Amino acid sequence: MQKDQSPQVPPRIRTPQTQENAQHSTQPDAQLSVSRPSCEFSQSSLDDNSDDYEDPDFINPSVHSMKTPGRDMSLQVPGGIKGRYNSFCSDDDELDDDNDDDPTSGLSTVQGSVYLPATGRLSSASKEDSSQHAAVIKMGWLDKNPPQGALYYQRRWVRLDVDYLRYFENDKDVYSKGIISTAYITNVTSVGELKFEVATNNRTFIFRAESEADRNDWVTILQDCNRGRHPRSTMSPGLLLNPDYHGYLELKGLRSKLYTVVASDKVYLYKNMDDYRIGVGITSIEMNVGNVKDSERRNFDLTTPYRIFSFIAESDQLREQWVDAMRNAIGEALSNSEVADRIWAESSNSACADCGAPKPEWAAINLCVVICKRCAGEHRGLGPSISKVRSLKMDRKVWTEELIQVFLLIGNERVNSFWAANIPPSEALMPSSCSGERRRFITNKYRQGKYRKYHPLYGNQRELNNALCINVQCTDVLETLSLIFCGADVNCSTGVASWPSPLSLAIAHSQLLQAELLSHNLNTELPQSHVGGAMEAVHYSAPPCVSHNGFLFKTASMARAISERKGKEEFSRRWCVLNDGTFSYYESDKNSNPNGALKASEIVCLAVDAPDKHGYENTFELYSESERLYLFGTDDPEGHREWVKSIAKNFIPASAEPLLRLGFVRIGRLKCKDGLNLQTSKVGWFALVGSTLHAHLENGQGEEIHLRKLNELSIQQDNEVLVLVEKGRTLYIEGERKLDFSGWCAAIQRAAGSGGDTLGQQQLTETDIPVIVHSCIGYITQCGLTSEGIYRKSGVNSRVAAQCEKFRSDARSVHLREGEHQVDDVSNTLKRFFRELEEGLFTSEDASSWLSAAAIQDESMKISQYQLLLNRLPRVNKATLQALINHLYCVQRFSDLNQMNLHNLAIVFGPTLFQTDGKDYTAGRAVEELIEHYTLIFEVDEQQLKKQLEEITAIIQMREKLSTKFPSTEPGGHFICTVYLEEIKNTAEQHVKIPGAMTAAELTCEVLDRRNILVKDKEYWSCWEVSNKEEMERPLHYLERVLPILHAFGTDSHLLIKKHLAMEAMILYLTSKADASKHGNMKFREERSILGLGLTSGSFHDRYFILNSSSLRMYKEIRSNRPERDWPVKNLKVYLGIKKKVRPPNCWGLTVVCESVKQERPERQQWYLCCDTQTEMREWFATFLSIQYEGNVWPQDGLKLTRVSRVVPDTRHGNVSLIPLRGSENEMRNSVAAFSQDPLALFRDVR
Repeated sequence: MQKDQSPQVPPRIRTPQTQENAQHSTQPDAQLSVSRPSCEFSQSSLDDNSDDYEDPDFINPSVHSMKTPGRDMSLQVPGGIKGRYNSFCSDDDELDDDNDDDPTSGLSTVQGSVYLPATGRLSSASKEDSSQHAAVIKMGWLDKNPPQGALYYQRRWVRLDVDYLRYFENDKDVYSKGIISTAYITNVTSVGELKFEVATNNRTFIFRAESEADRNDWVTILQDCNRGRHPRSTMSPGLLLNPDYHGYLELKGLRSKLYTVVASDKVYLYKNMDDYRIGVGITSIEMNVGNVKDSERRNFDLTTPYRIFSFIAESDQLREQWVDAMRNAIGEALSNSEVADRIWAESSNSACADCGAPKPEWAAINLCVVICKRCAGEHRGLGPSISKVRSLKMDRKVWTEELIQVFLLIGNERVNSFWAANIPPSEALMPSSCSGERRRFITNKYRQGKYRKYHPLYGNQRELNNALCINVQCTDVLETLSLIFCGADVNCSTGVASWPSPLSLAIAHSQLLQAELLSHNLNTELPQSHVGGAMEAVHYSAPPCVSHNGFLFKTASMARAISERKGKEEFSRRWCVLNDGTFSYYESDKNSNPNGALKASEIVCLAVDAPDKHGYENTFELYSESERLYLFGTDDPEGHREWVKSIAKNFIPASAEPLLRLGFVRIGRLKCKDGLNLQTSKVGWFALVGSTLHAHLENGQGEEIHLRKLNELSIQQDNEVLVLVEKGRTLYIEGERKLDFSGWCAAIQRAAGSGGDTLGQQQLTETDIPVIVHSCIGYITQCGLTSEGIYRKSGVNSRVAAQCEKFRSDARSVHLREGEHQVDDVSNTLKRFFRELEEGLFTSEDASSWLSAAAIQDESMKISQYQLLLNRLPRVNKATLQALINHLYCVQRFSDLNQMNLHNLAIVFGPTLFQTDGKDYTAGRAVEELIEHYTLIFEVDEQQLKKQLEEITAIIQMREKLSTKFPSTEPGGHFICTVYLEEIKNTAEQHVKIPGAMTAAELTCEVLDRRNILVKDKEYWSCWEVSNKEEMERPLHYLERVLPILHAFGTDSHLLIKKHLAMEAMILYLTSKADASKHGNMKFREERSILGLGLTSGSFHDRYFILNSSSLRMYKEIRSNRPERDWPVKNLKVYLGIKKKVRPPNCWGLTVVCESVKQERPERQQWYLCCDTQTEMREWFATFLSIQYEGNVWPQDGLKLTRVSRVVPDTRHGNVSLIPLRGSENEMRNSVAAFSQDPLALFRDVR
């Protein structure tokens, strides 16, 4: 389809309707048995210089039959009649048709367009339907000259209306052979005998009448029409310059396309776009009798009672747009704008009451709101018992004068003062809102009544009914609506026998508008307004309209956070009133004009200060949308609680109502991002309670974030983003306003820190172990298990005290590193923590019971008692005790090295854990027995414990080896690492010892040898570096050393041995290349950090790349002279694959990593390249590999000949992974040391 490129007015295309909103057929499926004569066509006949134009037949040539509910409407045409055919094929101006049958062939054998004999007719509707065209000024038979100046004339039935001069095959036809817009007629003159000319700017049409008088009459009327003596209809040619939709459509059976225009309630057909511009067309189709039906693929049918037009669009998407446009035209044709124009006379009714869309054409007549088409669809979903939806244009009968007056009297603005009195800004609907948002909002607004303004009598059924009976006797219709939808019974008894109902009472008092409103709500389902027997309302999902007043003390509002204490002298006494969602404060309770006011919708945060923070004992802070802070105080704690509760109820939405039941210190609205959707922010309501952040996000359930258990908490002040990282999830909280966001940051930081000296108030790991305990145990396990006298030797007191204070301030920020921290200092830090722990590890309540259990003689009873006491401990205490006893159990297992056996550890930790003076061994005995019977008391998995001890053994052996061999002449240390074969799963893992000189090919052969896998010809087994996090992989070059690759590994990376399926194709490509360079277009995206949080930004852009032996250069386009970027090839690592998070346009992508050193600091850049095909991606990757290794991509003699003699694996290690790449519970196992640079680096950074 081509759009009109006429410069006068750009085309306007309506947004396609959704399938559920599309207007369905109101007529039965129709098929018409048809036949048409064959028409031949020469291209020259469509020459724009022709003097005349008649359109060929464009009816669907396929066989149709028309069915109606009453009878079979198959077209009945006498078979023997031959003569004038009702065809749009003139004698010499035809379009090619797929059917070449002779026009005289029998109807039973010929399939084609409809044709009728001169006396045939399809139905009587052609005469009965007066709506087909505008009022006819003149009509009659005329002879019309054919195109290209032929000598003979064609007899045509000609009809003139104010818009068009139309000519037909006969007087029975509904659709014309041609139309000439009267707006484009420039001259009408008599020429020769009985003839006259109708001239436009581009063409001249000659007609011949049957008499001189008839000719003169036509000329006079056409001239009068051209001079504007007759009034114009609503359909003028000027409107066609602003069609609703237009372009080319193909009709089945034709080899040419017709330019089709949908304008208002009609469809026009033109030979081409030029004819459309000059107002000379084929025919017009009135859509008030039309119906559009989808067909397969690009086809659709426009069905009328007279013909079926079978169109073919250029694509499925355009087909949907055409169908939508034509269905809109049908709706326009069936509508009557009289009511709409009157309703819109009230200015607020010209915008949708729900979303604000302009010119709404629907209304909920019982709710008194004017709404748009999209909102009307959701109203229908509520059912007629809640919302009675009617059209302003099509449902003419329902719109009585009284109902129109009701809508004019109330209007959307006034009625929304009831229905939408308490809409939070975050829930407001927009014209662009999706269907899901509309459905949720409209359900909340009308079914739940969530946003309505509650009547003062709400909940008192008797008083509501009495008020309704009184009010229907006066003119206040809005008050009646408020009473009805707050629970008043429309059918209640008035107590007056002659007027028993409110409706009859309104009629009796001549209140016809009241009666109209009541009549439409006799059976309306009210918004959950059920009340109990005691006339008290049942629980509502919407918060009640809260009112409160009293004296408070207030400081002047501020534009910055409060950093100093405010004395009482800085406060002023103010009378404060909270009513109808507005918090106002007055000079005194005698004043009527407030000094200031805050609407509930303007309040974004409420903070409750700690007692005695300011001069008044109880204070709270209000933060507004306009970045102002209001501080209020009182000495009355009960009044303070009531104010905080009332204000919070006013601005917290019903969806977050559970937050109001919490003892929060801060509550309010923030924007956030989480999960995989990091492009769109969601509005959330948050409440801070102790060390827990409660959140209610949009469309979600309530969540709890335990701040002391976060893995990471960071704040990006410049960009106002708070990052909370917990297990399996990262939450980004954004500050819309600096003032309240800074308060949230400070409060969350305080809550996330250690809140006291009890165990439960510490910063915790995911397993509920205090971070200080986890860090100290991890450091000693890795660096101190061989230290003689560990835990008995004292550290330096000043360093221990400083270390304890750092952990107490923010344990997450403390990283223990070998060389910076001494083993004895760390061990004493751990002991001091437990000795100074408030309530102790065993709790003050149960500590004596633990000591008593140690005196039990029967061992099985003792163990059972210990288990019973263990299960009585709080969650954090139990997890901490198990972690500590596990650690001490491991320490004593290596007592031959550290001299700390079971008894020695018990002597040290007994008094420490039980916080006793150590004068007797009772506490020591209890600790000794906990260590000795560790596996029984804590029900430990023996295999897991064995594996842990083996790993510790391997670490000790490796440290011993380093201490004896460093420095050495060997090329580096050996590592044992986990390598996977073909797939990453436990059953496919191999533990391989990696010498410093081992290449990728040698490692591959090592693993294949272990599994007895023979390498066959044309099999390209390779070692791959796989990153799960980045969703990328890279085959290591067969000469590339493995150990340096391990240096940069994280826990999400793996080594995988598998076949390189594309290697053969890459080798063939490289051998066919004349040179090693490559150039071409690729889509480029750079990895840029948003707010320093690791979020990628931007999108993919087309760039031109040139890769040569020294560099990769990127140009904006092929004609650019200077590159935008230039990277040395030797610094690049190219990976196959792109992570989905960056939304690549396809899956054929490369991830490129550039590593360099600037100012003695390593620098790493990453970006993404997308190719159009898989083949292109392989070619780029092969070229990179070839250049970096000087054409040596694969060993000439194959992989099996690259085996070299290697050191036999040290069997003492067994299958233990010294540095497992899969990760484990201890952070010491999460990274690999760079042995070639610093063999002890692994042990210098332990948390």
